[in-house]
Amino acid sequence: MAKASNLTRTDLDSSFESQLSVSSRTSNRSLRVAEKERRKNQTGDPFVLALKYFSEVEAGTPCFGNDVLERNLVLVERVGLSRGLPPEAISVMLDYAMSLRMGGVTCVRVLKFLIPATVVPQEAVVRAVSWLCVGKIAISTQVLFLRWVLTVFDMIDSKDHLRAIYGFIFSFVTEENLSPYICHLLYLLTRRESVRPFRVRKLLDLQTKMGRQPFLLHLLSLYKVFSPELVTLALPSRMRSGFKNHNSTWKVALSAVQKRNNGQVSSDISLTLGLKDKTNSRKRKFHHLELPSLSSSFQSNSSSSRSRKVFSLEQLRSFPQLLDNLHCIELPSQMGSLLGSSLALCYLDYVQDDSAFLRLNFWLGHALHEEFLFCSGDGGSGSSSEALHFLNRLLSTQHFLQEGFSSTEGFLYKFLNVWDGSLLRPQILGLLSDIPVVPSSCISQLLFEPLMQLFFTSTLFFKCSVIDCLNNMLLKWLTWHSVYSLEDGLDISLNSHTPMNMTLSGFMDSVMELVRFVGRLATVGLQLEGCHSLLLNFILDFYETVCDMFLKYGLPLVVMPPAGVFYPALFATDPVSVDRLSYIMYRYKKNLTSAKCQQQETKQAFHISRQTCQEFNHYLLFMVSCLWNSKMFLPGMAIEVDQELLALSKVPAPWTSFDLIHHPAFLGCALDFHHKCWPERKDIDFNSIKAAKQWNWYMEFLFSQGFQGLQQFVQSSINRSSAAGISGQRGSQPTSR
Repeated sequence: MAKASNLTRTDLDSSFESQLSVSSRTSNRSLRVAEKERRKNQTGDPFVLALKYFSEVEAGTPCFGNDVLERNLVLVERVGLSRGLPPEAISVMLDYAMSLRMGGVTCVRVLKFLIPATVVPQEAVVRAVSWLCVGKIAISTQVLFLRWVLTVFDMIDSKDHLRAIYGFIFSFVTEENLSPYICHLLYLLTRRESVRPFRVRKLLDLQTKMGRQPFLLHLLSLYKVFSPELVTLALPSRMRSGFKNHNSTWKVALSAVQKRNNGQVSSDISLTLGLKDKTNSRKRKFHHLELPSLSSSFQSNSSSSRSRKVFSLEQLRSFPQLLDNLHCIELPSQMGSLLGSSLALCYLDYVQDDSAFLRLNFWLGHALHEEFLFCSGDGGSGSSSEALHFLNRLLSTQHFLQEGFSSTEGFLYKFLNVWDGSLLRPQILGLLSDIPVVPSSCISQLLFEPLMQLFFTSTLFFKCSVIDCLNNMLLKWLTWHSVYSLEDGLDISLNSHTPMNMTLSGFMDSVMELVRFVGRLATVGLQLEGCHSLLLNFILDFYETVCDMFLKYGLPLVVMPPAGVFYPALFATDPVSVDRLSYIMYRYKKNLTSAKCQQQETKQAFHISRQTCQEFNHYLLFMVSCLWNSKMFLPGMAIEVDQELLALSKVPAPWTSFDLIHHPAFLGCALDFHHKCWPERKDIDFNSIKAAKQWNWYMEFLFSQGFQGLQQFVQSSINRSSAAGISGQRGSQPTSR
């Protein structure tokens, strides 16, 4: 029985092996047939034959009157401008052109139709760069080649070998005609290890010879980011963002190829991946507001990716996966794609790569300028929603990183001069509130003047939005100060990705200018809007921030509100405004008292100016006299009215018109309290509330209504130990200040 079983199993195995053998032979035969068919098709493909011609053509072959050359050139040119050239074709044609096998005329023509369909092989670019040292290529052709490299830079499959010949490329920086393009290429290739003292000296020598050229300053600024100890030159704090675009030769063809290929690749021209057809698109050059898709700058089958472990950002699916591959992640080819991924932003915030922020700023600056400053034509509903989505994404990115981008800041300073105040108002003001501290020497020209023109000619709602924006700006400035003052002492870094720093005195000057500017806006704005309660509450929001700058944020500065804000708030008809003003005065007193105590103990605190103390004492005395002592309009007060004029008003006891009983803001509370205490009375006698016991009850009644600011002000600034007199002339006075 066992023998029969073994025999059966053996027969089955041999039968299965024979079936596999037959299947394998059939599969191999199919592969051979398919390969033979493919070779046959390639042999007859005119495009493949044209590439073979250019790869095998010998140097010195005449080009004039050469019909074969012209036919093949036209064929490859047609494919390049319509569908784009594959990587193999790019390698063949670039080597043919740069080697000048058939002269410089065909070289220029080939460079103009080298439109990549997918990627550009790194080896092809390296070989082409090596041809520059031969010395046979005309300068104009070298410039055209460098412009092409800058245009397709983000489509090069890897940059390792290009960075390996950084020194060779740097040697061309002394060529006057090539220098702008070489500096741009070096800017894109520079890493920390690329910065060397001899290169810094060479750039400084060139600047001495050529003057302060923008391309030299930009490259030096990048060097200073990586090695500030090597670049001691004082660079302008604000320069035009980025280099000039050199893509005019290829931009139309590249855009057409990208649209035809469904946006699978991108270039520096459109600054986008995944271009979509827009039926109701804006009349602009390209779709710059489309966020690129995450696409790594290396190819999985490239030699550099095989030699080292590389993990692309588009493969990230979870935060644990990010932590596991943190040290082998490759930045994407399009830095703008980081805005569309929270995981990518986590990685960017972790690595703090200065070059990554520089690339992202370049992309953002180009997109914002092209879409909002250099674009003509009205935007339809589709373009408005696209811009809204882009700016909202930019806002969320800045909030996530807790800092603004320098390119956004530079764009806003220009955009404010042409802004109508209504286009994308919440987003523009949101971006404006994220800008870092502006030096006091230029804050008026960059920020205050354009905002002032918009503020005084706008609606009430826009005025409230501007005050709220400036309040948020001040809050972020103070928060940055409190963080950096703990870390760096008195040297406050305005932005962790720029070499620009500001001393404590400079920071205080900027904050002082901002607070005074808002005071001027608030004073005139309240006059224009008739002391509207909505605008007044936004202004009081701002001064709630200002009054606590010393205790809450550690800034040795106290700035009192102007009279045009204090008196409208004190005489407001709504109790909320008076209550908030009382809280602000209470916090001012706490800050000033703490500052004076610290000054006496350590003798290192800031000096409180006599004018600030006088303003505070004046406001405090007036509030107590008005609300508590019923001494309004009397001689010696801040607001004096002629007694004859008061008599003509026929208002009984006008000096009590703004105490806590008769004040228009609290009159309703006094009436409610009177009904609760004397429900049987038909005639209302407010003087009965001024009796000592009823007065204390009335105070407790007001405090129970939620007026916490008024309660803190009364408890801190008024001595209630003296009993209240029947006449209402309370003997209580403000406590020592």
